[in-house]
Amino acid sequence: MSPEQPHPPLRMPGHLYEELATGGGSPEALAFLERGERARRLLLLRTLHARLDSLPAPLSPPADLWSTLVSAADRDPDAVDRLLLVPQVGGWLAHVLRQMHGTAQGPPLWAETGRLGALAIAAALRSHAEADLVVPLVDGALHLPGLGTVRLTDPGSEPVTGRARTSGGELTLTAPVSCSPAPADSATTFTCWPDTVAVREKADRPADGPRWIPLRTLTHHSPSGAVAIPLDDLDPYRDLGEPVPPARLDADEAAVWQDMFDEAAAILTGTGREAGPGRLDPAAIKAVVPWGRTSVEPPPSPDVRVSATSGDSYAAMLIARPATPVSLAETLVHEFQHSKLAALLHLFPLLDDDRAERYYAPWRADPRHLTGLLHGAYAFTGVAGFWRDLLPEPEHAETAAYHFALRRIQSRLVVRTLRMSGRLTAQGRALAAGLARTLDGWLREPVDPAALFRARTAAALHRTEWRLRNVASPHARAEGGEMTSRTLVLRTDRAGWPDVRTHAFAACPALPRTADEHLAVGDSATALDLYADGLASDPADPHLLAGWIVAQSALTPGRDSRRTLARPELLQTRPV
Repeated sequence: MSPEQPHPPLRMPGHLYEELATGGGSPEALAFLERGERARRLLLLRTLHARLDSLPAPLSPPADLWSTLVSAADRDPDAVDRLLLVPQVGGWLAHVLRQMHGTAQGPPLWAETGRLGALAIAAALRSHAEADLVVPLVDGALHLPGLGTVRLTDPGSEPVTGRARTSGGELTLTAPVSCSPAPADSATTFTCWPDTVAVREKADRPADGPRWIPLRTLTHHSPSGAVAIPLDDLDPYRDLGEPVPPARLDADEAAVWQDMFDEAAAILTGTGREAGPGRLDPAAIKAVVPWGRTSVEPPPSPDVRVSATSGDSYAAMLIARPATPVSLAETLVHEFQHSKLAALLHLFPLLDDDRAERYYAPWRADPRHLTGLLHGAYAFTGVAGFWRDLLPEPEHAETAAYHFALRRIQSRLVVRTLRMSGRLTAQGRALAAGLARTLDGWLREPVDPAALFRARTAAALHRTEWRLRNVASPHARAEGGEMTSRTLVLRTDRAGWPDVRTHAFAACPALPRTADEHLAVGDSATALDLYADGLASDPADPHLLAGWIVAQSALTPGRDSRRTLARPELLQTRPV
């Protein structure tokens, strides 16, 4: 970790890149991505450290913070490497540098940059090194990355400073007691010790004294032993943007997470699954961040699926707990794919993106830029592989056939868009070619005809409705004496809309009643009549009109129907 220490350049072997380009990745390939993330974070740390001398702060000198980190790394390099790869360390580094450049908001800059002291103290604890640093307490607490939080004063108080001392793996934290009328020079001392996973309080701590709040974990029993995966409801940098306060899960909700994770992990580690596209060893996950709920009530809706990943926080994923283990397993695969691609983007320039949001993404309600399109293609190729692996299992066969068929169709369409954009680099073209090989092979695999029909119908419905809601009829313009309408014009009044069909079409309805249900079972004539009935009272409803167009094309296939499906926004004759 010494700034003067030379490091050889990272050079990814070609066979590892080829593995990742297919959408998969062996343990060796993932280990290389982690090496890249470690190198990136060291560079960000050095960038931050180089600028600290110019920032006044009531904390230990930057040189002391850095030397503490270096000493800990010299004493136990593996422990400090694991600390550097804690996802929230990456999130903090990216955020604090953005704040220094004026593009992000957060606590006072001295307290934000001073979190380097908390990182140094965590490193000293992990390596049993000695340290004595003045650190910031934000919201009355010191958060130690990967370990937990020491709370000394009431939340909401202004940042203050405290003195943190470590020796032999023991932490003593002394800070002003700003939440009581005690004399100004009063202090509270808190002592805790690390164990193999977290930090525990001294047994004789007063009941009304400072509190140690350990990081929750999800236990995964891998072939090589138990693995503790943080279930992070504490770290300020666990979200995607600005720092957030803790949202502590109650004991029952934490237990439900563990039970559901056990079942999801069992699905992911089923017999015969190796390092192919859509396959994930749960031990590779570095953090799960629960979002949106802290208790078991009310139960989660089966139709609400919210998850996200930050490129700054490799192998962490923010997830609203879904209703079923198979949904959780799918989400873990999806978000880990995003992490893999983000790590690749840190190593290689994959595309020249002007960030213009003008492309169709089959899993989004809004137009996307090329980087978002690439992320979606990579993530949903993994999702398609996940469902492909579940095809032989009777419990999941019907749903798996539908989702496999749908996601392979949609992902291949997006890969085609990427390859035709003309904006991929050599590495990006290699990645897109790898995804295309994977998806082309899967498209040749047989799938239950009923599931395949519903998947194709759902894909057509989404694209049709997307164009009706997002694309305006192009402005005719003179070109060489002729009128043309090839220019894509996005509507200025476009807004978000719920995609209720993608998951609704997963199961074949036994007794179809709605227009969508009749369309799902292949009764296009009845569906067409029902859509027309709805359009009689609301002729401009894009949801109903998309259904009508798809049903009509099924009844009258041909050139005109293909044209309407390709550009439904140009439809001149509306149903009456």
